[in-house]
Amino acid sequence: MIDITELRVDRRNLRHCEIARRRASCGEGEAVLAVERFALTANNVTYAVAGDSMHYWQFFPAPEPWGCVPVWGFGRVVESRHADVNPGDRFYGYYPMASHVVVAPARVGAQGFVDGAAHRAALPPVYNQYRRVGSSSRDDENAEMLLRPLFMTSFLIDDFLDDNGFFGARSVVLSSASSKTSIGLAFELARKRRGSVECAGLTSRANMPFVESLGYYDRCVPYDDIESLDARVPTAFVDMAGNGAVLRRVHQHFGGALRHSCIVGVTHWEAAERSAPVLPGPQPSLFFAPSRIRKRHADWGPGGLDERLGRDWTAFVAATRDWLKVENIVGPDAMRAAYLEMLEGRTTPDRGVVIAPAG
Repeated sequence: MIDITELRVDRRNLRHCEIARRRASCGEGEAVLAVERFALTANNVTYAVAGDSMHYWQFFPAPEPWGCVPVWGFGRVVESRHADVNPGDRFYGYYPMASHVVVAPARVGAQGFVDGAAHRAALPPVYNQYRRVGSSSRDDENAEMLLRPLFMTSFLIDDFLDDNGFFGARSVVLSSASSKTSIGLAFELARKRRGSVECAGLTSRANMPFVESLGYYDRCVPYDDIESLDARVPTAFVDMAGNGAVLRRVHQHFGGALRHSCIVGVTHWEAAERSAPVLPGPQPSLFFAPSRIRKRHADWGPGGLDERLGRDWTAFVAATRDWLKVENIVGPDAMRAAYLEMLEGRTTPDRGVVIAPAG
């Protein structure tokens, strides 16, 4: 038996959470991984807000009304009843905010395995893969946890917009410009499209100096100055904030000049619309990264997506060394406090939170 300490969040009230302890066993064909470290970002808030609608709560089930928020991190096998998975093996992948997780490795190979647990069978495959890792530098692992899942989304949005000729837009407006997914997308647009497509970032006045200092945005605009953007310019809107009032203002301001509108995240989760509003211009669509991943795997063949993403990732990581400050947090009580701080949006944009849940 293994003693598991986990953070459980009330699915009806995301501010209500508790540290829970339970015991679990390792069954035939299963393995237990100790969660060494994981990253906590605004993306994990999106997982919680969309937990029911996008099935994120199903990855690591908890008794009603609780849920375990998924995170990206590193784990080490501490017990195994699978012939091809050995104690001491390390894997990067999708974990709960917990000290341990029980998995059912399937399709085990040199690169890793897929969790074949029955409750995960219908969930997007990208979240069920665990990549085998050896020893690597802490800086490299921090970047992998904190930024790679978000940068993959940034890369895929840039690819999606480019694949569609930016829907005829000459400007791309990003909300929550200080979020790491927006930063990654702005980096891609600046590196690949500068001179052909302008990138404007919407952010709070408090975050304006940081966003401007990055040098990725052609223009940074505080939320109360949205109407200063030129409404005559054909524009695509990428909404990372999920703030209903901001979404309405952007649509009302640009009207027919808005060529595409997509929703990616909900960093402003309390201001999200509870039902789809009728807006001027194109109706917002949801950008779901796993669907784009499936398309590009089919289009580009084996290794095609990884090769293209890898080139851009290397460039992005090098650029983040100028601004990203990693904070290491240890223990279950600190994990709970860090989750609540992220939920309330009190984490500064240059901060990267890495948690060792067991201490």
